[in-house]
Amino acid sequence: MTRAKLRPWEIALLLALCMFFLSGIWARRTQRDLASGLVRLHVIANSDSDADQAEKLLMRDKVLDLLSPLLAGCESRQEASDVILTHKADLEALGDVSVTLSTEYYPTRDYASFSLPAGEYLSLRVIMGAGQGHNWWCVVFPPLCTEALAQQDTDAFHILDEGQQALITRSGAGTVLRFRLVEWWQALAALFR
Repeated sequence: MTRAKLRPWEIALLLALCMFFLSGIWARRTQRDLASGLVRLHVIANSDSDADQAEKLLMRDKVLDLLSPLLAGCESRQEASDVILTHKADLEALGDVSVTLSTEYYPTRDYASFSLPAGEYLSLRVIMGAGQGHNWWCVVFPPLCTEALAQQDTDAFHILDEGQQALITRSGAGTVLRFRLVEWWQALAALFR
């Protein structure tokens, strides 16, 4: 009986597959670790009319004005989510909105000073009216929304560990490529579900 030898191209293909799977596992774990410390804010407009889109931005400001001081002392996602749930009625009183705190999928998103990889995040959803319009999102905890940062003197990134801070604030193609790996890995995993 003779043993079949692998050809160089077969070995290269196997190594490439191993690297792809290992990078996918790393990317997914990294995204989950990062997501475990964040609460995202998702405001969805009633419709795409100019008036509803303008109202969406006003609602965003109202939500941030209400939550920013309440979340300022929070040191964990759990603490922040408890505060949000405690003030759910206050959020709903801001207008014709439904408010939920649940897990939601987000694509990779680049903000002015940081980026977040695609994946599932705990999300404060504020749905206006029928919720059929374009949306707006950011990170409400730690307060990484531009408006929230403008109102605070503190470094909002202090809640994240150094590795998480470095991951989301690096600029350039390396960060985007790592985040794209998360998206590719999740798309591949979805095929086998």
